[in-house]
This record gives sequence, structure tokens and C-alpha cells, in this order.
Amino acid sequence: MAIASIKEVAQLASVSVGTVSNVLNRPDTVSPATRERVLNAMNELGFVRNESARALRSGRTRTIGLVVLDVTNPFFTDVVKGVEAAADANGMIISLCNSDQDGPRERRYLDHLEEQRVQGILITPVEGETEQLEQLIERGTPVVLLDHRATGRNRCSAAVDDVLGGGLAAEHLLSQGHRRLAFVGGPHTISQVAERYKGASETVTAAGGVVGRAAARGDGVAPDAPERVAGNGTLPGAAEVPSLVRVDVPSLSLASGRHAAESLAAMPAEQRPTALFCANDLLALGIMHGLTVAGLRVPEDVALIGYDDIDYAEAAAVPLSSIRQPRKELGRVAAELLLEEIDEGERHRHRQVLFQPELMVRASSVRR
Repeated sequence: MAIASIKEVAQLASVSVGTVSNVLNRPDTVSPATRERVLNAMNELGFVRNESARALRSGRTRTIGLVVLDVTNPFFTDVVKGVEAAADANGMIISLCNSDQDGPRERRYLDHLEEQRVQGILITPVEGETEQLEQLIERGTPVVLLDHRATGRNRCSAAVDDVLGGGLAAEHLLSQGHRRLAFVGGPHTISQVAERYKGASETVTAAGGVVGRAAARGDGVAPDAPERVAGNGTLPGAAEVPSLVRVDVPSLSLASGRHAAESLAAMPAEQRPTALFCANDLLALGIMHGLTVAGLRVPEDVALIGYDDIDYAEAAAVPLSSIRQPRKELGRVAAELLLEEIDEGERHRHRQVLFQPELMVRASSVRR
């Protein structure tokens, strides 16, 4: 059966084609009685709006692009729900893209979204505010940074104060008496990772400690700066001096966490960090699993704290301490900023919204 046309709807409702168009696009300009007659005719004929034709006439679809780092991460699942709620309330749909923490893949998605004439783009960028994002804005596609602070005032952003979050995590571990700390995260081109590490390192330094760097390798965690950091992560002869070693991993995933745990477990107990701050909960949960397989106990042998406070954190075998982010609210506010910019055009005043993180203390980081 053929799909009914707008002309057939107009004939059945005894109105002009223009009136039917107004009902579809500007319903507030049509009287309630006429609008109801047209809608009844649409229902009777099974009329389906031709969105492609509308997009061709207007030059834009009723779609916004959403590019996230990892759709398998429950953090982004909740962020997407927040974006979806705001988009749905405004008659928009989402085109969801997973960059998978891959810069070239992100660039291909941005090209595709621009070709599809989306109304605007929300993005958690892999490599920060790139030239490609600048060009998108210059060509008329609004861009809002999601879970990433804007460095300038020429765009909107909705983010969490990750420097503060990193500081909260390190401060908590120090308060539990730990002096050999490690930050596990990567790649550091991702701003959230870099800022969480910055907050932790500043807190350790302020406590009179030292900061070094290490890499997770198959034969263990090997410091890259031996002149500053001894094998146990502290200055030689100063066991009580707090220290923070940076353990780099290739991705913020369960697998990276398990591999890092293998390296850490292979270290002698007197050299191994006694407390780990992980850049996200997936890493922390992967490390928890890897440490358990290696026969190490959490928190007795190694304390753990993650970041994001996903639902799985509290439900872990050892409930995971974490830095909580307002995930759905973050997505909703970012989407509302984008929708405002789409609606207001050049009148729009850019805003940078910064949420505050919250420390959630559970069994994984509390000394027994």
C-alpha cells in the first residue's frame, strides 16, 4: 500500500496543503479545531512525515550528533540517557558515535555528521579542541564539549572539575596512612586523565611528597625517573615521604586494568604501591580482578579508588570507593546548551558549566 501524500491529507481534511504543512512545522499557527481535523486525517490515511524532504528544504535534519569515548563504559551510558532526555523533549533525535578513544576514528565521525547536516554536535574529544572542531564551528555547526572543559569562551561546555576529583582521591588515600601511591590511567592526551592525575600529583606534592612516572610493562612496573623515585616509589631513606608514581596504560578499560594488575602484582611487596588511584572505575574493577587472581587482597594489600561511581562500583565483590560524577545531569545540561545555541544562533552567549565531584568512600580503600 502506498504511503499517503500531504495533498491527500489536505483533501480529506478540506484544507490547503499549506495548512497541513503548518500543522507539521508550525502547529501553534493553526487553530485547535483545524489542527485536530488535519491530525485525524493523517491518522485515517496512515500519513508518515517525509523527514528527508523536510531536511532537504531546510538544509538541516532534526538530529544532533553525540560522539563519546567508549559506549561500553557505563558512565557514558548514563550520560547518553541525560542527552536523550533533553533531545526528546525538544523533538530531536541523537546520532550516537563511538570514537573508542581513537583520534582518526573520531575525525571520520565528525566528517560524517557534518555531511549528514546535523543541527549540532556534542563531543567528548579524544585529543582536545582540535582544528577540525574549530572548522566545524566556523562553517556553522554548533559544537558543545561534553565532559571536557572549554579552554576558551567561544564555545559551550559541560564538565566536572577533574583536578578537584583527583585531589579528593589522593587526599583520601593519604588520610588512610598510605605513602606509596600510584595513579593508573591513560592515554594522557585525554584531558580527563591528565586533569585527574594533575589533581592527585598536586595533592601529594602539597603533602611534602614526590611524583614520578612509570609504565605498565609485561615484566613489572618500571620507573622512568630513577633519579627521583626509588624502587618503592619514595625517596631513598625516606620511607614516610608520600610519593605518587604514574602508571600509564593504553586505554580506560577492564583489560588495561587487568594487565596493570599483573605488572603490579609481580613487584616485590616492599616496592609495590599500597594504594592505587585509577582514572576510571573500569580500570579499577579490572585491577581488582587481576589482583585477586594474583592472590593479593583489596584493601589489605592494595587499596583502590576509582572515578565515575558507575553502578557496578558499589556492587563489586569489594565495594569500590570512587569519585562520583553527576552523569545524567552532565549529559542533560550539555544537550540543553547545544539546543539553546541551535535555537538562538548568533544571539547565543556561550557558557561553561562546571560540576563538582563527590568522594564516595567504600571498603576498597579503607584500612581494616
